Amino acid sequence: MSNIPETGRTPRVRIRLVIIQVLVFSLLLTLGGRLWYLQIRNGQEYTDEAKNNHVQQVVQPAVRGSILDARGVPLADNHTQLVVSASRTELMKMKDDGKGVLTRLAGVLGLTPKEVMDKVRLCDSKTPQPCWNGSPYQPIPVTDEATTQQALQIRERAEDFPGITAEPTAVRRYTAPGKANTAQVLGYLSPVTDDEITKAQHTDSPYLRSDQVGRSGLERTYDKQLRGKAGVTRYEVDNLGRVLGEAASDKAEPGANLVTSIDARVQAVAEYELNQAMKKARDEFDDNTGRNYKADSGAVVVMEAKTGRVVAMASLPNYDPNAWVGGISGKDYAKLTGKSSNYPLLNRAIQGQAAPGSIFKVIPTAAAVNAGYDFNGRYPCPSSYSIGGQVFKNFESQGHGNITLGGALEVSCDTVYYALAHQQWQKDGGNKPKKDAKDWFYKTAHQFGLGKETGIDLPNEVSGRVPDRQWKERFWEANKDGWCKQGKKDGDYVEKIAYENCLEGMKMRAGDSVNYSIGQGDTLVTPIQMATIYAAISNGGTLYNPTVGKAIVSADGKKVREIAPTSHGRLPMNEATHDLIEEALAGVATRGTAAWRFGGWPQEKIPMHAKTGTAEVYGKQTTSWFATYTKDYSIVMTISQGGTGSGASGPAVRNIYDALYGLDDAGNQDLKRALLPRPQKALPTIEADGSIDAPVIKPYDPKSQQVPEKQGGNQPLAGPPPTWRRD
Repeated sequence: MSNIPETGRTPRVRIRLVIIQVLVFSLLLTLGGRLWYLQIRNGQEYTDEAKNNHVQQVVQPAVRGSILDARGVPLADNHTQLVVSASRTELMKMKDDGKGVLTRLAGVLGLTPKEVMDKVRLCDSKTPQPCWNGSPYQPIPVTDEATTQQALQIRERAEDFPGITAEPTAVRRYTAPGKANTAQVLGYLSPVTDDEITKAQHTDSPYLRSDQVGRSGLERTYDKQLRGKAGVTRYEVDNLGRVLGEAASDKAEPGANLVTSIDARVQAVAEYELNQAMKKARDEFDDNTGRNYKADSGAVVVMEAKTGRVVAMASLPNYDPNAWVGGISGKDYAKLTGKSSNYPLLNRAIQGQAAPGSIFKVIPTAAAVNAGYDFNGRYPCPSSYSIGGQVFKNFESQGHGNITLGGALEVSCDTVYYALAHQQWQKDGGNKPKKDAKDWFYKTAHQFGLGKETGIDLPNEVSGRVPDRQWKERFWEANKDGWCKQGKKDGDYVEKIAYENCLEGMKMRAGDSVNYSIGQGDTLVTPIQMATIYAAISNGGTLYNPTVGKAIVSADGKKVREIAPTSHGRLPMNEATHDLIEEALAGVATRGTAAWRFGGWPQEKIPMHAKTGTAEVYGKQTTSWFATYTKDYSIVMTISQGGTGSGASGPAVRNIYDALYGLDDAGNQDLKRALLPRPQKALPTIEADGSIDAPVIKPYDPKSQQVPEKQGGNQPLAGPPPTWRRD
């Protein structure tokens, strides 16, 4: 028995009971408060969430809008194909991660197991193409070219192919009407990524996991309008997944159609002629390098002069955008991106930068007049021009005596521009520039729109370069450490140049200015920039933002939003200077450096204006440039490592004009053969059911549409007059 008295034990027991009661009461109070918070305070919120846990969504993808040419011919549309897809979610539940299923699937599709497994693996920084860069929860297309027999095998043997579906699906198609590839302009699609879904979830155009997104070209610029809005049907299900009823439904809204200013017929001609020009250039021998010209890439732009709308834009090498549909293969991806591919994904019309050579001379001509020189003054055109111990030669060391600025444009006299640029460099202070240096030649280039994007409605346009004093300083600041480390006063040629650049690379030297004046040195332009400039000269001076999109039309054709032309400035010249430059450019086509390419041209009926350019590139063969315009169009073509401007690009540009206007070799016009003698103004009609009564485009036939190369036509004359220069 305990020796503790009864009276001593009771108080302790009571204290313990009180503590227990307090603890129990506190716990009950906490539990009650939590229940109140869950059921009363936030009850509705959790009720809604609980309901959503029993709601399943079925997504109906929206039909993507078509991309049409100016007459309604589809350049990109959709067609139904049997698509076989794999669900990674289901495959990952299997013990072998679905390898057995994918191996059986490969056998049915006639592919190797590796090809199928590569397509369904997820992309990351270490995984090469092919791989899946979309959401891992979305069915992954394995092929969009399944036959009916293959689809039936998969569906009839469903127990052998869990997680595999074979369904008819609307698939993007790039139609290439009349063999008009138009790849870099159109772009391509690929699946939306989880990161893109997250970023867009609070915008007015969120993505769904099933969405395909435009990655380049028009598909990217107008993705929001083309994509439409997917339909979502929500079903209430129980905890076993059985459908209890339909909760809500949002109808799919098809994407709008994009009408472009591209004419598929002219596009086909432009692509064909560019390709032929490059092939012919490769057959020509380059005396400077002792081998044939490489002609490894090129671009051509056909633009409406009065609006800036792009009628045709070709870039070579090109590619088939259909390769991206349904997921690109590793072989195709390597062809498009490998070191030996020459990068066909690049749109060289807006992303290809090169020195412009003599087609640049309209800019220093205007700059000279703005600086106070008389356009009709007489300026010496010797065979060379010397600065200190350095000699700058005229093309082929030709001299032309004293000529006007117009004459300098016609015969493309380099030494006239050398002298003018050197004089202005000296007036601005030479190596010690004045604080108020005028820099007319550089200022005018910026006013012409160079050194910045034109604003075309295609992504990833590059700006080119005007190598003015500010650029020289930035470039020196970025490279001085390397130059100073490499440079040696008494080293080899490269080391001496590095040494000089280390000390004075920030200075605008006399040689920099004279090289710049003829479109050489560090000057870079794009074909779209030069097409915009020559179109502005044609229309009287307005610099338009180039556009490919012409109108956005709803799927039923009822809503039309036209994309109006907009300008970003005017050329820095008065009317008198404009008219004199225009007269000189007409002289280039009739008696100057381009005349041998425009024999028989109906100059009185359709005045032609042109400028040729042959740009030197360090370590490469010369770049061919040919810039032209009429009252309706400007056309600019360039061929990298292609030779001279009139020699390589001239015939192709002439053939494009002949197709546009329906001209034969004698300059006679047949409007029945003319593809587009005037720019297309009317928009195509889209019916309420989405159908379009578009003409059928036949492949370009050069025999019937191209002027035969005969004496006086496209064929070079027996010998140009002595004053002509094949620039």
